[in-house]
Amino acid sequence: MIQFQQVSKRYPGGFDAVKNLSFEIPSGELVFLAGHSGAGKSTLLKLIAGIEKPSGGAVIVNGQNMAKMNRSSLPYIRRHLGLIFQDHKILFDRSVLDNVSLPLDIVGFDHKESHRRVLAALDKVGLAGKEKLNPISLSGGEQQRLCIARAVVHRPAILLADEPTANLDRDYAHDILELFKSFHQVGVTIVISAHDETLMADYGRRILRLKNGQFTA
Repeated sequence: MIQFQQVSKRYPGGFDAVKNLSFEIPSGELVFLAGHSGAGKSTLLKLIAGIEKPSGGAVIVNGQNMAKMNRSSLPYIRRHLGLIFQDHKILFDRSVLDNVSLPLDIVGFDHKESHRRVLAALDKVGLAGKEKLNPISLSGGEQQRLCIARAVVHRPAILLADEPTANLDRDYAHDILELFKSFHQVGVTIVISAHDETLMADYGRRILRLKNGQFTA
């Protein structure tokens, strides 16, 4: 479960990215975050992931107060999170397989098991057979799929995606959202930010709308 209890985030210079937000997302729910650029969507996701700490209030993720987590504890908490942010951070000096295996390498997975999981993740996102390629040879949509495979390869309980359909045509955007739907169907809690509500409407899920760091109707 994800809970925000009167959460605010103020950046240096006095900019309030989110203001006094309170809500909860039960385990296993798929939720969309809607809002224009600068509405606070990315900050909200980073607060859930512990990348940013709130200026006020409490962010509770699976019973843990992220605001009070120290640096040494955060990697353990993040093992249960899959993160897909707008800056893909794809490593173009490594193969597709090496990019996807990175989360498993960090926690010391057995090489044989890691290889099996990576191939399974690539198959799930439609990149089977491309594991030896350099990511630069992939299309924009395929690079997005690579990022999704990397985010789910360690089988997280919570998946956070920041504008995963940005810069994709409508058909490809629907394909990406169908991928998230398939993960949701096996119990993964998913939070997806986007600005195109017409895409979200096709999925009939709860939409949290942000404007200037606050929820709107």
